Amino acid sequence: MTTPVSRVVPVLNLLEHTAKALLRRAGIMTPPGAVATTPDRAAAIASEFRSVMVKAQVPAGGRGRSGGVLGADTAAEAREGAVSLLGKQLGPHPVGELLVEERLSIEQELYAAVFNHAPSRSTRIVFSACGGVEIEDTARSNPTMVHSLDIDPRSVVDIDTASRLLERAGLEGVIEEVARVLVRMHSLHRDHDAELIEINPLAVTRGGRVVALDCKFSVDPAAAARQTGIASMAADEPLTPLERSAREAGLKLVELDGDIGVLANGAGLTMTTMDVIAHMGGRPANFLEIGGDAYTKARPALALVLQHPGVRSLVVNFCGAFARTDVMVDGLTQAWLELRPEVPAFFTVHGTGSDRARRLLAERLATEPYPTMDEAVEAALAAGRGHA
Repeated sequence: MTTPVSRVVPVLNLLEHTAKALLRRAGIMTPPGAVATTPDRAAAIASEFRSVMVKAQVPAGGRGRSGGVLGADTAAEAREGAVSLLGKQLGPHPVGELLVEERLSIEQELYAAVFNHAPSRSTRIVFSACGGVEIEDTARSNPTMVHSLDIDPRSVVDIDTASRLLERAGLEGVIEEVARVLVRMHSLHRDHDAELIEINPLAVTRGGRVVALDCKFSVDPAAAARQTGIASMAADEPLTPLERSAREAGLKLVELDGDIGVLANGAGLTMTTMDVIAHMGGRPANFLEIGGDAYTKARPALALVLQHPGVRSLVVNFCGAFARTDVMVDGLTQAWLELRPEVPAFFTVHGTGSDRARRLLAERLATEPYPTMDEAVEAALAAGRGHA
């Protein structure tokens, strides 16, 4: 469920307790519980139940494997668990909140997800009767246990359609209840411009209830203007010093662990360039969208890319439609002459103003753009290997 180059455009990730509030609003059951930010509060919540789960609230998966989820049979144990978790670092995320929930008696664990599936240009619903583990592991070890359904993004899903998917998956006894969950998940996904809604596990309790024990919920960042309420609830992503500097300069940068710097106009072109680098065996060092106003932001953008300690070469990919490539190249070449970087750069320029853009590159940097993006990337990879 990951893109070829991860963390390219960070999605708006909701913490589990926020995601579950949306599930409940849509009619999907979750375990009773509350959020705690202190050990005393965790103990007070736990005292209301026979036993509880104490769960670190960070926008990351695999919390159980990394020690971020603990069981507690008493309020005292919940307090101890909270002491050990609050302030703990799970990956890049510090733990500042805990979700303390009733621990339920589980009969069966299922998997359900709704997400955007770019290859089929559809909304994909995935279901498996094997929940509680990574779905990728199930798909590799037992692919017949994972079933999917592609839906036109403009369409809605009804109970009958969802039920047929569950019947194919071999589910028995709770088909109607689980089908309702899938229908409501799909509605949430559509109404909130979600990228992914994943419930794992979706549990069937010994009393026959269908309950979401965990939930990942992420929203398309491009929809933030429409989804202001959701956007305001998204978890803060920790920034590297370079990413923080970019934000202060009004630029969108994501620092990666590669050695090929990327400068391109527009998120789509930037991501395509990065995917081509990865496809050819390279590793992009950054995502940085400089947009059509590159003339004014070229210097800070170039400086940020060059500050990445691992950059050995640079791919510059400009494509003009409404934006003019000669204006972008004008700004970038002026920045280049000021900063005088030592890393080699490889350009590809197409679209509006490209004739003048080529002249500027020849006059100022004594270079010519490559005819295609693939050729520019190949040259950057070769240069990077030469500087290894």
